[in-house]
Amino acid sequence: MGNDHLAGVAVRENEAPASRIATLRGRLVQLRGEMKRQRQGYVLLAPYFILFFVFTAFPVLMAFGLSFTYFNVLEAPVWIGWDNYANLFVKDEVFLIALKNTLLFAAITGPVSYIACFFLAWLINELSPGIRAVVTLLFYAPSISGNAYLIWQVAFSGDSFGYVNAFLMKWGFILEPVQWLQDPKYMLAIVMLVQLWLSLGTAFLAFIAGLQGLDATLIEAGAIDGIRNRWQELWFITLPSMRPMLMFGAVMQITSSFAVADVATYMVGFPSPQYAGHTIVTHLKDFGSIRFEMGYASAIATVLFVMMLGSNLIVQKLLRKVGD
Repeated sequence: MGNDHLAGVAVRENEAPASRIATLRGRLVQLRGEMKRQRQGYVLLAPYFILFFVFTAFPVLMAFGLSFTYFNVLEAPVWIGWDNYANLFVKDEVFLIALKNTLLFAAITGPVSYIACFFLAWLINELSPGIRAVVTLLFYAPSISGNAYLIWQVAFSGDSFGYVNAFLMKWGFILEPVQWLQDPKYMLAIVMLVQLWLSLGTAFLAFIAGLQGLDATLIEAGAIDGIRNRWQELWFITLPSMRPMLMFGAVMQITSSFAVADVATYMVGFPSPQYAGHTIVTHLKDFGSIRFEMGYASAIATVLFVMMLGSNLIVQKLLRKVGD
């Protein structure tokens, strides 16, 4: 009896892999048939997928692979394992400063600019079409202004002719000019201010477009179902209807807040005094474009990519709860 039981178990164990293989083959045959039926669609999508892989996916995978090597561009990459990441978080004090500045920058400018983009778009949407077009242009203009940094450099100039110093000295708040762009106490806050001023860009336009395309019948149905004020209308109707635009805006704002570099470079210099305006992207440019330590730069880029990806996943989960 015992031998028969063992034989039965052995037969069932042999049949299980066979059934899994048969199931897999069936799925492959089904997938092949589906691809044949949809081959025209795949042909049309092929150019996009090829470009996406060559210019987006492949560079990301290549950077991740190079992050485990020592690569100085002139010589072939040499595998060094986790040394680059260990050096980043243990030995590279400048990177830790850049990491702190970037996280602080993203935690403040990201949510503030995102909320400001939406609420300004929501308010502007209530205006008449002509006025709405003019106001939208006024708010969007800073993001496309090539010499926007010059305005703020003049405003925060360290001499008595700078607008901020002149105003504060005239009214007796300070007795001598303050070196706003050279003092580590003020540099990061000024860079954040300038970034917020520049942040009404693509996400702002996406929100306006989403509000313009909102179905008016949903608002009428909401009023019948018990929506009594504009805040309830915003939470239960407007925001759920704009989830795609909200997600797009979140991706754009998160990317811009983590990838800040040009504002810091133009406003406080590179490198900034005591690295007070140093960010992960400026650190990446230092090792990638100046020192040509591409393996180390790839490790920095990988850390930044993981931070952005994690932030986007968190925001995506939060946006799913909108309207609940």
